[in-house]
Amino acid sequence: MDSNKDEAERCIKIAVNAISNSQPDKAKKFLEKAQRLFPTDKAKKLLESLTHNGKPPEENGEPINGEGPTMRHRSHREETNSAGATDSTKPYTTEQLDAVKKIKSCKDYYQILGVEKSASDEDLKKAYRKLALKFHPDKNHAPGATEAFKAIGNAYAVLSNTDKRRQYDQYGEERSQPNRHRHHREFEADISPEDLFNMFFGGGFPSSNVHVYRNGRMHFAQQNRQERREQHRDGGLALFVQLMPILILIIVSALSQMMVTPPPYSLSYRPSAGHIHKKYTSNLKVLFYVGERFDEEYSGNNLKNVERSVEEDYISNLRNNCWKEKQQKEGLLYRARYFGDSDLYQRAQRMGTPSCSRLSEIQDG
Repeated sequence: MDSNKDEAERCIKIAVNAISNSQPDKAKKFLEKAQRLFPTDKAKKLLESLTHNGKPPEENGEPINGEGPTMRHRSHREETNSAGATDSTKPYTTEQLDAVKKIKSCKDYYQILGVEKSASDEDLKKAYRKLALKFHPDKNHAPGATEAFKAIGNAYAVLSNTDKRRQYDQYGEERSQPNRHRHHREFEADISPEDLFNMFFGGGFPSSNVHVYRNGRMHFAQQNRQERREQHRDGGLALFVQLMPILILIIVSALSQMMVTPPPYSLSYRPSAGHIHKKYTSNLKVLFYVGERFDEEYSGNNLKNVERSVEEDYISNLRNNCWKEKQQKEGLLYRARYFGDSDLYQRAQRMGTPSCSRLSEIQDG
């Protein structure tokens, strides 16, 4: 596939740059990745040269680019980035750079996503899907793309939350005032941009090398998660005190539920609860399981009430499963269209939604 070929070539470029910086381990890692994505003679020769006698190619007198003389000099641009990521060596278009500048110039979350303040949840989802794919750091290598990607994720995470959106609509504009930093922290999303992306697209990009910005400095996503864990430990006692009323409420609720008689049926086979005998509802023919004495205890109107409850639970499960099936199929279709992957597109088109089909049958009937 062309996408794998492009990614393999990018890995080779990174490996060549790593060799020039005397980083053979890093070079070997990216060359092996390139071979897995799209095997080439160029990567193979570089890998063989790199592993020859445990020395990098230039020490063996071999060319590190697989095509010409050894490259012993780097440009000023490469030298200034030798201590960090090689994003500056990756190609990007003028359109990508302009798009990043546009996002960074936006004054509020609605403007970042390109939607009106009256936008629905579905409008927000469509806007986020389009922008997240466009600005993901593994797709857009323009300077500032990572920061733009984070801004897009943060905007959606806030606006898709009813409570946070209401607060943002009330106080969000004050971010442009002198006290903007205080409000900016107040409306910071709880979920990281890469985790939000993976929720939408099922981990379409590796998140191990995605950078995010915190307090003007760049960190790896894994480091940010470690920072959050440390902060959680430090504030554990205060959080426990704050959550005490909620915990008490949960305990009281659990105790009250224990006093309620459990339903006499289950939609699945549950020997532990004694639900081992098959039954079918008279209306929708829904399969459910009951105990030994069910027929003795339930008849007439009582039986009708039980069957009504069974069918309501069944339809509720169908709705939930239908939503999940649609989300999964829609996410795959978005990825296939964006990357021009015809095989993935056909697979997504063939993906069935059995729960949705069954729900439609019930509603039509």
